[in-house]
Amino acid sequence: MKILVTGGAGFIGSNLIKRLIKENNVVHSLDNYSTGNTKVKGCEYFEGDITEIDTVHQDYDIIFHLAAQSRVQPSFDNPSETYRVNVTGTEAVCKFAHNIGAKVVYAGSSSKHHNPATSPYAMYKYLGEGICKLYKESFNLEVEICRFYNVYGPGEALDEINGNVIGIWRSRINRGAEIDVVGDGEQRRDFTHVDDIVDGLYKVGTKNIEHYDAWELGTGVNYSIKDLSKMFQHKFGCPVRYIQDQPGNYKATLCENNDAIVLLGWEPQDKLLYYINSLD
Repeated sequence: MKILVTGGAGFIGSNLIKRLIKENNVVHSLDNYSTGNTKVKGCEYFEGDITEIDTVHQDYDIIFHLAAQSRVQPSFDNPSETYRVNVTGTEAVCKFAHNIGAKVVYAGSSSKHHNPATSPYAMYKYLGEGICKLYKESFNLEVEICRFYNVYGPGEALDEINGNVIGIWRSRINRGAEIDVVGDGEQRRDFTHVDDIVDGLYKVGTKNIEHYDAWELGTGVNYSIKDLSKMFQHKFGCPVRYIQDQPGNYKATLCENNDAIVLLGWEPQDKLLYYINSLD
């Protein structure tokens, strides 16, 4: 198959591309390199904005749409850009896919299960799902939604602005700083390894199984941020600092839908402690 990955130079995108190439697909990437710059041998890369997707090739079988402004806190700093990328960009992808007859797999978010009005990120990922469902119902676009839960693993951004909590903490440890626990640390997260996310995306993309709503890709196990900090302390001996709570900081994420496990044969595993202990 010929496959396009939007956001292919990012954390999840680059890991997905490795899997797609391993499965002998022809793979292209579209990315503006704003938050990632990883290139995989065997993939053809196009630099450009997601709203300009119609400037790339016109003959894809599947488009994995991962390009997004993908963090909660940065979305407060520039909500208009978050809207442009996550909503206008998703509409451009769906329109393009409809025109060329490609299937779309959209990277949604588990934030859908909370009040989306608590952050621009959550709201605009929620609207992105709505656009996908609009094109599915009104224009007969073949599109599937995957909701991610707190992805971590090799290639994660060690970036204190755009990184996830593990990437942020790794970055702080690398420069000898303490790790910050936001609020009381009792908020819980379903941490899902990127290899499991990639396997779920691949199965959703290549199996001819339609979900009435969305595929939930999480382990079904969650840990408090305080638990996570103890894992880091045990591994790195790093000091911990508690800081003021932040807007959009949900109390818990937990995947409770097992459709992907039952219908796709997806087998996620809780690898969090093993992964942290494997870090340098």
